Amino acid sequence: MKTVQQQISSVFLALVVLLSTVSFTVDSHYCGGILVDASLFGHVETCAMAVQQQPSSSECDISKKDCCSDEQAVVEGQDNLKISFHKMDKDQQLFVAAFIHTYINLFFESQVDLNYYKNYTPPLLVWDIQVLEQTFLI
Repeated sequence: MKTVQQQISSVFLALVVLLSTVSFTVDSHYCGGILVDASLFGHVETCAMAVQQQPSSSECDISKKDCCSDEQAVVEGQDNLKISFHKMDKDQQLFVAAFIHTYINLFFESQVDLNYYKNYTPPLLVWDIQVLEQTFLI
C-alpha cells in the first residue's frame, strides 16, 4: 500500500514540475465576437470575412472596419528551477549532504548482530525442579 502511494505521489509531483516549466501559446480567431477557431500548436484558420479586397482606386475610399480579430495568449513557464550546487553557501551544502546521507540510510537495515549470549553456556541441570515440586504449567 505504501509503495502505491509513493508511486502515485511521485508521478503527481513529476507532472506538476513538467506542467509548471512548459510554456505554450494559444491562438484564437474571432469573427464578430464569436470564436471561430483556436489553435495550440499552429496558426489559426481565418474565416471568409477576413479576406479583404484591395480597393482599385486610392482616392477617397471609405473602408469598412474589419469585424475579425486575432488574439494570442502566451503562457510562460518557469525558468528558474536550475539551481547549481556550487552556488550554495557552506551551510546549505552541509544540509544537503546530511539530508542525502540520512535519506539513503533509510533503505538499508542495520547489519549489527546483537547476540550477546553467543558464548554463554547455561548451567548444568542438577535437579528438575518442576518434577520434584510437581508443578506443571497447563
